[in-house]
Amino acid sequence: QVQLVESGGGLVQTGGSLSVSCAASGVFFSTYTMGWFRQAPGKGREFVGAISRSGGTSYVASVKGRFTISRDNAKNTVLLQMNSLKPEDSAVYYCAADPGMDNAYVGTREHEYIYWGQGTQVTVSS
Repeated sequence: QVQLVESGGGLVQTGGSLSVSCAASGVFFSTYTMGWFRQAPGKGREFVGAISRSGGTSYVASVKGRFTISRDNAKNTVLLQMNSLKPEDSAVYYCAADPGMDNAYVGTREHEYIYWGQGTQVTVSS
């Protein structure tokens, strides 16, 4: 049974940093593309960034240069490091995983991911 569990969310002031991690179980982790999405109140879920099986990354324009995604295949975890946080980054952050993408491909759309975590809240105060 595949399970994704996010942790590390919380409250931070504008300009601060926070990291959220996702622990995967029941998967051959290195063969999965891992993505991060977020959903703010009253809005749809949006792509934040993702890391391919080969380690390549892609980010939405609004977080480029501020957010970094990394993976540790030995620990079955993916990390989202968020710096220079803004109030508009406040949302529930979701980890997603999919085994079907090509090695260097980074999916940016929800429907490309088959497994999802329960989400973790990130709140940035102004």
